Amino acid sequence: MASPVSTKRARTSKDVPYHLIYWPGFPGRGEPIRLALEEAGAIYTDTAHAEGGVNEVLAHIKGEQPFADDAANPPVFAPPILKHGELTINQTPNILLYLGARLGLAPSSDSEEDPDGSYKVNELALTALDGLSNEVHDCHHPISVNLYYEDQKAESKKRAEDYVKTRLPKFLGYFERVLGSRASGEGPWLYGGQLTYADLVLFQCVDGLKFMFPKAIAKLQREEKYAKVLQEHYEAVKARPKIKAYLESDRRQKYSNGMYRYYEELDIEG
Repeated sequence: MASPVSTKRARTSKDVPYHLIYWPGFPGRGEPIRLALEEAGAIYTDTAHAEGGVNEVLAHIKGEQPFADDAANPPVFAPPILKHGELTINQTPNILLYLGARLGLAPSSDSEEDPDGSYKVNELALTALDGLSNEVHDCHHPISVNLYYEDQKAESKKRAEDYVKTRLPKFLGYFERVLGSRASGEGPWLYGGQLTYADLVLFQCVDGLKFMFPKAIAKLQREEKYAKVLQEHYEAVKARPKIKAYLESDRRQKYSNGMYRYYEELDIEG
């Protein structure tokens, strides 16, 4: 019988640069990870801004050399992918869970004061990604991701109308409750009175919604609904010095054909 392969490795130092592997041309699912790295002032590289970086993305997806055989890391399914030392992981919330305590953007599991806080932050990030990102993507691709938007426009319009009328208020209302809860703490943050990566996820979701559904978001703001989410929290994150500098830089990619897309026929008030 063959001996089992050891997957043990030394914990990678925080000083080792992070390497983000993601598609160029749009923010996408890699953006919350960039926001976390930027807010923390971490040293990182990004294939989205590297010449030929897309080839590295494709090589990982296809399992081509030098990524085809790694005894310590299972093959990844799709970007975003994070490499840190010998570690290779994918899935946005999984990467954020890894980065959280390392970057000071979530409580550490070693914390005596809040040993379970990392799971609470992760819960908030997952909920935002589910309802304000993944469901938004389904508005312009309700039938199949393998079909062009133009091949499912009628279905997209129905899905967008339902999302804006029923699902969007549900999730914005939830985060409004979170921001008004005792667990939110002092200030505009979601948990524990300090900024965590869940705040960065929620910011990115709201920013994308403002781009994709400007009429619906503008109507909610005129009606002064969900002001904590759409105004106070959003502006507080946007004003963070490092986030502000990043948003104004060419590292911040413009919305286009990614998760959040603008189509005039889907831009409804609700």
